[in-house]
Amino acid sequence: MHQIVLIAFFLFYAVAMPAQDRLRDLFTAKAPEGFVEREWTVDGVKRTALVRIPAGVSGQVAVVFCWHGHGGRAAQAAGRWGYDKADTTSILVFPQGLPTASPLVDKAGRLPGWQTTVGGEGDRDIHLFDAILADLKKEHPVDARRVFSMGHSNGAAFSYLLWQARPEVIAAIGSVAGGLRADAKIASPMPVIHVAGQNDPLVKFAWQEATFAAVRRFNGCAEEGKPWAKDGVLDATIYASSKGAPLVAAIHGGGHEYAKGSTELIVRFFKENPKPAK
Repeated sequence: MHQIVLIAFFLFYAVAMPAQDRLRDLFTAKAPEGFVEREWTVDGVKRTALVRIPAGVSGQVAVVFCWHGHGGRAAQAAGRWGYDKADTTSILVFPQGLPTASPLVDKAGRLPGWQTTVGGEGDRDIHLFDAILADLKKEHPVDARRVFSMGHSNGAAFSYLLWQARPEVIAAIGSVAGGLRADAKIASPMPVIHVAGQNDPLVKFAWQEATFAAVRRFNGCAEEGKPWAKDGVLDATIYASSKGAPLVAAIHGGGHEYAKGSTELIVRFFKENPKPAK
């Protein structure tokens, strides 16, 4: 029962705003300057993403995929998370989800979200990731050692899913108020930074602590952590890894929101953790 409730909550989108303000923000949000909406046809379905190509950057370039939460919008995430300001040298990709059923709050599947299992929804969102990255590699000198995935809530859970589905492609992942499924099949270690609220009413902090324990186990991390950084409301601890795949747990006293300082710490962590050179 615990696992079923946990998985369901990963689908939810929630922010610390009144409902009317949340709806207005969702439907009126505009992406920051420099983002362009692009289209792909994936498995016969039109898909879109907001893409920012950095200006004045020479040589190989990193790619960061940023996945909104359940019920979210790409434009809102791009506008509110401040990733374009914190990272001016990477290609940023904010895909738009498709209507996805959420067992408790969106049984009809009217709100956009992401698949929650490998093979779920026909792997439509994994195929979207593949299609976008393939085109970017044709168009730009993408650094294969610096392809990253991060997200909030359901988008964070999808980043954990990409760890399972595309471990040879993704260099590191960032999770804000998400989690790793209890039945996850992990083939290789991967650096992870995870932001968690101690009073999260949806993805309970105890459940996120269980994710920390699982990541430490998969990555061969130390049981005891050391101070790593502070930013915004976050206090981050790093757990060193014998496999070159550290875990950073960034904790705050709030709930399910996209906490202040999340983007800055994720950007730093990604810059410190490219894939090892072969």
